[in-house]
Amino acid sequence: MTRYFFVILLMGLIGVAIVVKAGITMFAERQYWQDVADRFVKENVTVKPNRGNIISSDGKLMASSLPEYRIYMDFKAGGVKKDTMLMNHLDEICEGLHKIFPDKSASEFKTHLKKGRKQGSRNYLIYPKRISYIQYKEAKRLPVFNLNKYKGGFHELAYNQRKKPFGSLAARTLGDLYADTAQGAKNGIELAFDSILKGHDGITHRQKVMNKYLNIVDIPPVDGCDLLSTIDVGMQDICEKALTDKLKELNASVGVAVLMEVATGEVKAIVNMTKAGDGNYYEMRNNAISDMLEPGSTFKTASIMVALEDGKITPEDGIDTGNGIKMMHGRPMKDWNWYKGGYGYLTVTQILEVSSNIGTSSIIEKYYGSNPQKFVDGLKRMSIDQPLQLQIAGEGKPNIKGPKERYFAKTTLPWMSIGYETQVPPMNILTFYNAIANNGVMVRPKFVKAAIKNGEIVKEYPTEIINPKICSERTLKQIQEILYKVVHEGLAAPAGSKQFAVSGKTGTAQENKKRPNHALFISYAPYDNPDITMTVVVPNGYTSANAAEIARDIYKYYFGKASKAEKKATTALLPTGSDGSND
Repeated sequence: MTRYFFVILLMGLIGVAIVVKAGITMFAERQYWQDVADRFVKENVTVKPNRGNIISSDGKLMASSLPEYRIYMDFKAGGVKKDTMLMNHLDEICEGLHKIFPDKSASEFKTHLKKGRKQGSRNYLIYPKRISYIQYKEAKRLPVFNLNKYKGGFHELAYNQRKKPFGSLAARTLGDLYADTAQGAKNGIELAFDSILKGHDGITHRQKVMNKYLNIVDIPPVDGCDLLSTIDVGMQDICEKALTDKLKELNASVGVAVLMEVATGEVKAIVNMTKAGDGNYYEMRNNAISDMLEPGSTFKTASIMVALEDGKITPEDGIDTGNGIKMMHGRPMKDWNWYKGGYGYLTVTQILEVSSNIGTSSIIEKYYGSNPQKFVDGLKRMSIDQPLQLQIAGEGKPNIKGPKERYFAKTTLPWMSIGYETQVPPMNILTFYNAIANNGVMVRPKFVKAAIKNGEIVKEYPTEIINPKICSERTLKQIQEILYKVVHEGLAAPAGSKQFAVSGKTGTAQENKKRPNHALFISYAPYDNPDITMTVVVPNGYTSANAAEIARDIYKYYFGKASKAEKKATTALLPTGSDGSND
């Protein structure tokens, strides 16, 4: 019993000692141990997720986050042993660096490294530019550099850079990030879908365990989703080449080409080229969605459709356009060939075939002159005045005046009917023509089809309908037939081909005598079962034939039927537009 008593007493004393020590640690020495812990633990370190990729509709990588590096040397790491190794292998290291970075010779690298060694620098920049991951891995294989940074001194600073493998292709539509990617995106798809692409930050803390620092994950980062875009790299490349080649030939300053799938509204190619100071063409802004242009003769299609839909005219009705000049409320309206004596009598179909200003404006003035609002209501019925609410920012809003607005004069209606005194972005007028090709269904253009995570679709962006029927079947069939004849019998012949049937309308417009006209051609093909709709815009002093020729070259590649004879063929230029005489 005595022995048990001493055992229990001893255990009790030990227990009391533990409690007392714990109390001292928790209260009296609390701050001391907190300071010790802070030296070994670094809390709440933000871990950035990987930004999602943007992929083309044909599965090619169009934008991706790739690491870049700056490489440094700590000449004091590893002590004398490392320094001896460095000098023994210096020639080999410098030769290796020269092979990786040919713009600097081995002797330059040798001089540079000796300078850093003499300074005893702990963070000496080995190469002045950022390098790729492959270059970093090659440098890491060199003698001494292949040791860990505490023994060899070689270390790096990583940057997460956004790269576009196809360079300028659809660059403005894809968008850009700020140099400091933490600031987010600037524009395009990158900005519009930033929350989906960037993912969610994670949190870790570093803790020293057995003389080693470990990253302890508190909240893992969630990588961003990939985006499946509508862009077809092959067609984008063809459109950019066809447009740029023609712009160089014309020495033009700006050009736009957009290719859209009829049924879905998917933008398969979008090119916005601007001539820079060095004479080359680059994507500087998204002109296709932002530029507010007078649509010129391409707007005549909408004007004639309003009159057809209201039952005011039929394609066979006619009007005398006279000698090519007609006074409209004291202002002369001219056809392009007024100096040749004009067209005389034209049917409605012929009015669009030859793009007669007098014919179109006379019809609209005759039936809507006393009630311009009815004409404007007819345009709105076809949703041509509606913003598209695109997936990406920066779109312009169509400006179609009504009679109750300021500056709506007596001359406004006739000039509006031929595409003046209105402003419509190229993408909007393309969407209108796409509705004609799509049996009257107007769909919203789109640039992204789906968000993908780990190979699985997590969100789809279906085709959206803006207007289920822009006009009656009767009007639709009539205007489709007319647009076919415009290309095959009228002024849009430069866009035609015997191997594929194109329907469309040319147009030029000039805001005033001091500003050169801009040329447009909007079309769809094939005529009988439309698959694709296209707009081509060449501003600043060129004819609609130039735009039609670009479209023809793109269609040839799209349908894969360009013959050698056609590639060599030349076409006569169409007349330019001035003072309202557009084609």
